[in-house]
Amino acid sequence: MKKLEIAVGLYKIGKFEEALVHFNELVDEDPKNTEYMLFRGRILSRLGQLENALSDFETISGMEPHNTDFISDKAVVLHLMKRNEEALEAFNKALNLDPQNPYRYSSRAYFKDRIGDLEGSIADYEKAIEMDPEDAVSYNNKGLVEEKLGYQQRAKKSFHKADELVGYKPKETEIPQKNPEDLPTIGDQENDQDSKLSLKNYLSTVKDVFTDGKTRKEFFDFLFRKKD
Repeated sequence: MKKLEIAVGLYKIGKFEEALVHFNELVDEDPKNTEYMLFRGRILSRLGQLENALSDFETISGMEPHNTDFISDKAVVLHLMKRNEEALEAFNKALNLDPQNPYRYSSRAYFKDRIGDLEGSIADYEKAIEMDPEDAVSYNNKGLVEEKLGYQQRAKKSFHKADELVGYKPKETEIPQKNPEDLPTIGDQENDQDSKLSLKNYLSTVKDVFTDGKTRKEFFDFLFRKKD
């Protein structure tokens, strides 16, 4: 098995420290390979080595200045470092470079929710929904923000639409919606004590997991289920 396959395999099962050893070697062997450095940056961020992660993302962004995925990863790390003004600039840049991609709006919307710009978050979710009317995740998350602002009827409509899109019918005894941050991580598992769905793997989940109706329904069945 090639070294890259081994490294990626370790990354996917959450063995970040072991994966980092391999990616360090790969980067040393080919320092201009942006894929290697992208993986290493993501691993470093999951290990809490944010300065080093940011350094990798800045390096690859410099090598490919119009790569919006690199810019988005950089934005996430800046947010985790509480450098939110810079993070917003990066999210804005990614969106300006990729304005026809609803994911750019939903990513920025989630970030705005986290920093307290709730009206701005709703506006971005509405734009994402306008571009992708079947985006059940954006409907659900918009409902959560509307709830925070006390817009109960609007929130109810958003949750109902999210349910409808994934074919989910909550039982009367079930809680109708859950905040993603209250859930265990999905997809790439993080081996830290706080295993909640943080911004970094939330964005990855939205981009890499919600690609078809069946997957969305399975996620929402998990998302909305009543806790034991």
